[in-house]
Amino acid sequence: MTLWDAIAQQISDASGEPFCVRQHSAIGGGCINSTYRVEDGARRYFVKLNGAARLAMFEAERDGLNEIAASHTVRVPQPLCAGLASGQAFLVLEYLELGGKGGAEQLGHQLAAMHRHTHARYGWYRDNTIGATEQPNEETDDWFEFICERRLGHQLDLALKNGYGGRLRRLGEETLDRFPDLFRDYLPPASLLHGDLWGGNFATTTSGEPVIFDPAVYYGDRETDLAMTELFGGFPPAFYAAYNEAWPLDPGYPLRKLLYNTYHVLNHLNLFGGGYGAQAEEMMERLLSHLR
Repeated sequence: MTLWDAIAQQISDASGEPFCVRQHSAIGGGCINSTYRVEDGARRYFVKLNGAARLAMFEAERDGLNEIAASHTVRVPQPLCAGLASGQAFLVLEYLELGGKGGAEQLGHQLAAMHRHTHARYGWYRDNTIGATEQPNEETDDWFEFICERRLGHQLDLALKNGYGGRLRRLGEETLDRFPDLFRDYLPPASLLHGDLWGGNFATTTSGEPVIFDPAVYYGDRETDLAMTELFGGFPPAFYAAYNEAWPLDPGYPLRKLLYNTYHVLNHLNLFGGGYGAQAEEMMERLLSHLR
């Protein structure tokens, strides 16, 4: 049985309707997975492929999409099934026609509503990935512990293993010591988070509905999602105006976003190397200049 025949059989089993892949077309845009549109003449799906060892990554993505969908706030592509076929891991999602305009204002209101879905503890019931990096999510009642051990500290340890020590490590350790000062009058609820909300993970359908995808879901400070939206180019002004209208951000956000975005810049360092180390050092230095 070919790869596409095996995937078609699992689509048939999951959907309860026979499906035969009559056409599959590669779709660009990703740097981690291979992506395809598969069609049988009547229905179409979006398929991600990777090595068999990446099955847990796809299963966590499936569960994260379901977690967001269950909040009935922001549109996500509905996952159908994940599994192994011909030695490869796959994830099958609803196929959405993207490329519409606008949607930023609606997304701002919807994301604020999603963030109002909270949990008793920080983290999530399973680990997942941020890009291709393992993201530990063991639950805790302590937000400081979560940041230290499962976010910033985790990336700093990976960086050290990858040969990035020296000044980066020293600044990281000082940041871990001093960052609780940012929370003297601020203790965030454990909000449902997308976890990787940069501009490439937001689009608008041709009917004008905002969609978010490729999540790294957990429960934590809503400011982490907002911070990520500002990291690589930012979202349209209408998005921020709508979010703040629905749920205004705390005055301490501009400093805390440096802390939260350092996690993502360190992750890019660990994934891609290059100038991300200098960027992370500069961000931590700016943060520490307010805390020393």
